[in-house]
Formats: sequence, structure tokens, C-alpha cells
Amino acid sequence: MRNETDFRPSRRAPVAVVLGTNDVASAVACRLFQAGYGVVVSRDPAQPVLRRSMAFDDALVTGFSELMGVTARPTHALVEVLRGFTERNGVMVTTMELGDLLCLGLIDLLVDARLRLRSLKVDIRPFARLTIGLGPGFTAGRHVDVAVETAPEAIGVLREGSTLAAHGRSAPLAGAGRERFARAVGGGLWLTDCAIGDRVTRDAVIGTCNDVLVTAPLTGHLRGLVRSGVDVPDGLKLLEVDPGSEPSWLGPSERAQRIAAATLDAVRTMETMVAGAGVSH
Repeated sequence: MRNETDFRPSRRAPVAVVLGTNDVASAVACRLFQAGYGVVVSRDPAQPVLRRSMAFDDALVTGFSELMGVTARPTHALVEVLRGFTERNGVMVTTMELGDLLCLGLIDLLVDARLRLRSLKVDIRPFARLTIGLGPGFTAGRHVDVAVETAPEAIGVLREGSTLAAHGRSAPLAGAGRERFARAVGGGLWLTDCAIGDRVTRDAVIGTCNDVLVTAPLTGHLRGLVRSGVDVPDGLKLLEVDPGSEPSWLGPSERAQRIAAATLDAVRTMETMVAGAGVSH
């Protein structure tokens, strides 16, 4: 955890960078913004977003998004990000990656919420005063200051030790687990004419991936759907069907909100520790 003296101009909010624009990253961004941070979320080009109506990612395409009463707009230049930290008119969404955002100067809080379940993690602690890693692969004190467990059965804060490895299970939704998803086989260009919220029937064609038909695994409504026209990697979840009688596809999920709450708890715990040690934050 970095402990340099305070570098912020008096009018600038504390700076939070959230890596990822998925539903969990977006829920985290909402909580941090509501807690007083200036927040910029960075799209992960390797992970096209599935639950777009539950996330800020579409702001980069449509120019606007809103979750939990928090608005988000695209930001394309560092000067716009700096202005946003002062004005705090909403969350900023960008395609700039961490290497670009480091030019902002010292970051107060860096949250890796990309949820790259099986990728090797690197130590991101040198890049911010406080660093938090969400999901499998993070070890507190090795890659980040604090890790947050995201497995549905064990969501919580880890100040030491490692998060659980990805186990391939999904929290049940209307009785359906991982069988409610359809994945890319082989990867390639994903094309679809469907939209999130559409009613679909089992085995109906939803789109094509590298010219291979992709069908609905269940009857229900599309809760998640990767945007058409993007190249996707092998195994990526392309669509999710909610088979429930009262389907939900708008706003952060209960799980995403629990993870976001745990992340904010981690931030407050570390801030309290720093204050108790007499370190300026």
C-alpha cells in the first residue's frame, strides 16, 4: 500500500480507477462514486461484456448509461478524465488502458474487476495507494493489498491469503446454473440480430460465431448478450437466458451488488487502518 503524502488539489475528489466495464465492475464503480470518489472505468478489450444492460460498457457505444441512479458517459482523453474528477458529474467510461491512465499521476484506488478467471495475475500495488483484486487468482499482499472473493457462496474481503480458483459453477437463476449460457466454440466474429430482453425458445438460433450457429440453451428471456460485430475468444459466454417467470435483465444483479458492497467495505477498512497509523490518505 502506497503511503506518499496527499497529492490532490483541494477540489479534486479521490481518484478511483476500475479495470473492467462488466456488471460487477460497474456495480463497484457506482458504490465508489456514491462514496465520494471520482471514478473512471476502463474497458477490457479481451473480455466483451455479456450483461450489458447491467453494466456501463454500452456508454462507449450509445454515449450514455445509467445504473443505480449513477450516470456514465464516454471519456476519450486524459484531460477529460482530470476534469471529471473535479466536476464528478458521473462515472467516466474509457477505452484507455491502465498504462494510459497512469499518466494521471498517483491513483488513490485501483480495482481490478476484469474477472479474468484463469489468467495469471501481476502485482499492481506499485500503481496506486490502495489496490483491490476481485475474483480468482488474487493473493492479498502479493498481487494486491486486499482481495475480494466473488464466488457466490463465499463473497467477502480477504486481507491475507488467496481467492478461490474458478470452479465453473454458476449461482442458480430460476433453477438454472451454467446451462443457461451459450459460449463461443473456436472464437471468431460474433453476429446477432437479437437484443437483451428478447423472448427466446430453446434451440432457437440467436446468432453466429465464425459462421457457426449459436442457439438458445433454454426458453426464457435474454439476460445477457454480447454486442454484435465483435471478435470473441474461444469459450467466451455469448448469451445468457433467464428462464424465470419474472425475468430481470436491468440494473446490477444481487451478486454484483454484494461484491460491490464487499469492495467498499475493503476500502473503508484500509482507510481506517491508514488513518489509525497516522498516514495521510
